[in-house]
Amino acid sequence: MGIGTRQTRQVPMKITPARFRLAVQAGFALFCLYVGYRFVLFLDWVSGRTELFTPKPGAVEGFLPISALLGLRKFLATGLWDRAHPAGLTIFLAILAMAFLLRKGFCGYVCPVGLLSGLLERAGRRLGLAKVPPRFIDLPLRSLKFLFLGAFLFPVLTMDGRSLDAFLRSPFNVTSDARMLDFFLSPSATALLVIGVLIALSLVIRNFWCRCLCPYGALLGLAAWVGPVHVTRDADTCVGCGKCTARCPAAIEVEKKETVTSPECMGCAECIGACPVRGCLAFTVLGRKRIPWASVGAGVILVLLIARIWAGYAGNWDSAMPQEMLRRFYTLGAM
Repeated sequence: MGIGTRQTRQVPMKITPARFRLAVQAGFALFCLYVGYRFVLFLDWVSGRTELFTPKPGAVEGFLPISALLGLRKFLATGLWDRAHPAGLTIFLAILAMAFLLRKGFCGYVCPVGLLSGLLERAGRRLGLAKVPPRFIDLPLRSLKFLFLGAFLFPVLTMDGRSLDAFLRSPFNVTSDARMLDFFLSPSATALLVIGVLIALSLVIRNFWCRCLCPYGALLGLAAWVGPVHVTRDADTCVGCGKCTARCPAAIEVEKKETVTSPECMGCAECIGACPVRGCLAFTVLGRKRIPWASVGAGVILVLLIARIWAGYAGNWDSAMPQEMLRRFYTLGAM
């Protein structure tokens, strides 16, 4: 070494559950932006603003859970796959399977609203605002999403077959993705006010939207509740520090449970990353076999990839409607 030089050593950044989760969420958020861009190009072609044909990206149908739920109802009744939004039904079934096998992995790793909710929670923590309400307030608040779920499920389950088929074939349903995009690009004053209130509440109540209001999360929570994968705690090695509970985005009292079966658990593994005792907390299958904490996040990606490959092979991803028919539908229903 020469005079005046100093030897330095770089410490590699440790991959923690929180960093891994944020990286996966960011990747899916960028993918959603790309899908939105491709969908705008498709709508430009549909409206005649350009003659360059851009196929509709099937992934955009992942933002249509109500249509997918109706498509599932038709599939269970008739065995026929929804032709209006085939990718939407594929994604919906993949997410349900994901919830059963990997907790609410969609909420914890994929959902862009979940990403925004998590960022607001972190901002609220840094500002000293984010709190968990007392149990007598928190429990009714968390029950709201199940009431909203019931309000969505009731008309779907009671709709007769003829009305269901007519709705799925209607221009309103076929072009629902265009109206969804218009909502995001040109929200009304009322929508902006509601969004502003939700943002404010998310800063003071931890993960307010996900824990209290999201009916999709409620449905996935029920699937995860009966699934085989859970976070388990070794009571013999636990020191009762409470760091797991403090870090849990869903505010689950992990330190008081031997097995976390709560439908609020997103499989994010942040409680595992916060635990100071190696091996005290871990994901287990059926309460016995331990699996790596990254299994849920990696499994989420794998489930979606398998679903996409299968749907492409089975013809259940892209709509089979002729191009001119698509143009007519979008002209009648959304443009």
